[in-house]
Amino acid sequence: MPYSSIRQAYATLPSRFYARVEAMPVAAPHLIALNRPLAAALGLDAAWLAGPQGLAMLAGNQMPPGVAPLATVYAGHQFGHFSPRLGDGRALLLGDVQDQQGHVREIQLKGSGPTPFARRGDGRAALGPVLREYLLSESMAALGIPTTRALAAVQTGERVYRETPLPGAIMVRVARSHIRVGTFQFFAATQDVAGLRVLADFAIARLYPHVAQDTQPYAAFLQAVVAAQAELVARWMLVGFIHGVMNTDNMAISGETIDYGPCAFMDAYHPATVFSFIDERGRYAYTNQPTIALWNLTRLAEALLPLLAEDEEAALRNAQQALAGFNARFHAVYFAGMRAKLGLVGEQETDETLFQTLLDLMTQEKADMTNTFRGLSQARVLQGAEAPTGLPESFGPWLTRWRTRLMQEGGEDWAARAQAMRQVNPCYIPRNHKVEAMIRAAVEQQDYTRFHEMLHLLATPYVEQPGMAQYATPPSPEEQVRYTFCGT
Repeated sequence: MPYSSIRQAYATLPSRFYARVEAMPVAAPHLIALNRPLAAALGLDAAWLAGPQGLAMLAGNQMPPGVAPLATVYAGHQFGHFSPRLGDGRALLLGDVQDQQGHVREIQLKGSGPTPFARRGDGRAALGPVLREYLLSESMAALGIPTTRALAAVQTGERVYRETPLPGAIMVRVARSHIRVGTFQFFAATQDVAGLRVLADFAIARLYPHVAQDTQPYAAFLQAVVAAQAELVARWMLVGFIHGVMNTDNMAISGETIDYGPCAFMDAYHPATVFSFIDERGRYAYTNQPTIALWNLTRLAEALLPLLAEDEEAALRNAQQALAGFNARFHAVYFAGMRAKLGLVGEQETDETLFQTLLDLMTQEKADMTNTFRGLSQARVLQGAEAPTGLPESFGPWLTRWRTRLMQEGGEDWAARAQAMRQVNPCYIPRNHKVEAMIRAAVEQQDYTRFHEMLHLLATPYVEQPGMAQYATPPSPEEQVRYTFCGT
């Protein structure tokens, strides 16, 4: 059978880890998008998924034999305030599949109806947030940033009620794991050390099997999660991505970007940029993301303390040692990424000053982040034969300093160096004003032309495509979208 490879490893855990839930059938499911390359990589039959039986499963209307959905329980700090019991309020885990590389991936329905963790919510998803998550998660994957993936988007044929009635939809999400920092917090808050150990052992076997042989496997596990998150956030920063809601229940221990709610990519560079309408104090602003990631990881370390050592002081030392590795790992990845973006091969003590001076100029001049770095990625610009497009004269002294550094490194194959820069400096990102225009067309007119066009374009974000300049153009003042919303 096409779905026979789906297994449910999470269901082998004790019953207090989840709730068995049947998806709530929808009236008239319609397949908006199916990620056929991803389906093939997962060993799933795309033709079957697009057919009546596959669509019934993706919509939650009818599960094939052996597929028993469940909703996982977790806790979380939301904007700094702890909620001891959250969980999948509108998502169901269908099970696991093994991809072509032998890696296990989980398949989840998001917006499939209420669960015991719904907290009086309807358990549904509106069309707009589903299209946003589909587009942005696939864009992140194409940019080479660890992320959950979009397998399918299904329109339900029903309305959901937010501020106004909206078309309903279901997102079919794929991840290495949906375990979050908040999952560990739940068992820590209930003082369920046995459950905490079971969860940690499951996560190690699934995500970090190499640490199982360590003399202190749980401390090594914490170190691995810290490193994965440090790398992830550094990669976000290099492309101007702002997650928007970095709650501990939105941080996956796999190191994947998860839960694309009020997220966005910056246009004009400014470190204090915030998009989330509910983030009034800028807790999750662009520049704060590394700090918040470490704060979240500190909550994970607190939850894991009973496993880190029998002696409390030794457990604290192990936790502090793991957390101490965050900044070094973040800066190593971030600075290496900035060198690559600027075509630099060697490493010098003045690198941080060189980078910060450029970012300060970009802030001062409200320069577009994506286009600034892409504009520098041209051979004639590297040589000094022409100025980068769109940059004012105030960048002149920095450009001279940068070119001097390039010359000091030797090697004058400017074309090769420019090509290497273009492989890390995208020309296309999912610009927020274009995403919002795409959503309006889909919601108001049932027109998915822009959605599919953007999806195709963003699959190759480093390659310039004819006739697509509009997607590389920053918004005009009247086009700017200042706020995004969670959609729940």
